[in-house]
Amino acid sequence: MAQDLTILGLESSCDDTAAAVLRGRAILSNVVLRQDDLHAQFGGVVPEIAARAHAEKIDLAVERALAEAGIALRDCDAIAVTAGPGLIGGVLAAVMCAKGLSAATGLPLIGVNHLAGHALTPRLTDGVAYPYLMLLVSGGHCQFLRVDGPDAFARLGGTIDDAPGEAFDKVARLLGLPQPGGPSVEAEAASATGTIRLPRPLLDRPGCDLSFSGLKTAVLRARDMAVAEHGGLPRAIRADICHGFQQAVRDVLAEKSRRAIAACDGLTAFAVAGGVAANTPLRAALRQVADDAGLPFLAPPLALCTDNAAMIAWAGAELHAAGHRDDLTLAARPRWPLDSTAAPMLGSGKRGAKA
Repeated sequence: MAQDLTILGLESSCDDTAAAVLRGRAILSNVVLRQDDLHAQFGGVVPEIAARAHAEKIDLAVERALAEAGIALRDCDAIAVTAGPGLIGGVLAAVMCAKGLSAATGLPLIGVNHLAGHALTPRLTDGVAYPYLMLLVSGGHCQFLRVDGPDAFARLGGTIDDAPGEAFDKVARLLGLPQPGGPSVEAEAASATGTIRLPRPLLDRPGCDLSFSGLKTAVLRARDMAVAEHGGLPRAIRADICHGFQQAVRDVLAEKSRRAIAACDGLTAFAVAGGVAANTPLRAALRQVADDAGLPFLAPPLALCTDNAAMIAWAGAELHAAGHRDDLTLAARPRWPLDSTAAPMLGSGKRGAKA
């Protein structure tokens, strides 16, 4: 059983180098080494810089996680590692470290889909039973998933262009706010005295797909109008734009969540995970959607919303209990859809179809 296992988890899919140790559902350690200072001057994550930092820090993160957990590597039952999707250089750093540790110790190796780590987090934090609906809303992804098992996911819809977290980051850059954009936009919106009405993309179309690229463009136009009128961007208007943007994202995600719930039978809960799930107004709106549907609303602690290795360790524990094992041929994957039967998302651009 997953509850009886001690798992070392490794995560390096974007710009956080992480390692954690789980024993059952108890998080013995959860180390996250952030790279915010390395990327701040560039206004976003630079893949080459991130990959180099992961390669330098992943072994340090593992040592610290084991030390904080008070165990040795030999005390673990398996090693779980994010094998994708993500920035390929970063993913490689943790995969190669995990393979080396597995080869040296003989511990089982389990490759984990990063999105599955987020999607299974409510199982770690709340022990929710299958099936449940998961809204995965982060900087790189936004999907509605019916979760039927540790490797059984059905995608009901997702973003056809920018993910919400990506949109928050871009809006922050447009308005001269610091990165990461989510906390900056939320803090600025809190001081708004009014709001600037912005569009709610795709609400006039059926289904659960989402779009945030046009909303970002609407922010650009609102900013440019304010600059043309005032000769600059007054703080009050910037706050109102942030408020309007945040409200639009909230309303779109709430309505699409209602549709996703209506499309599923037998759900035990409605859960949300991913970095954008830390947004307070969004959480409140999604909680209301769950209440209206008569479902428990599950949102992980803020520390487990952003990328972390505890969720990877838990996903690895569930996969291990289900008999899943990998060997040293485990490959890092830049793209890895959870629902392999669903058609690729539209708007994939030069980088290919979204996961």
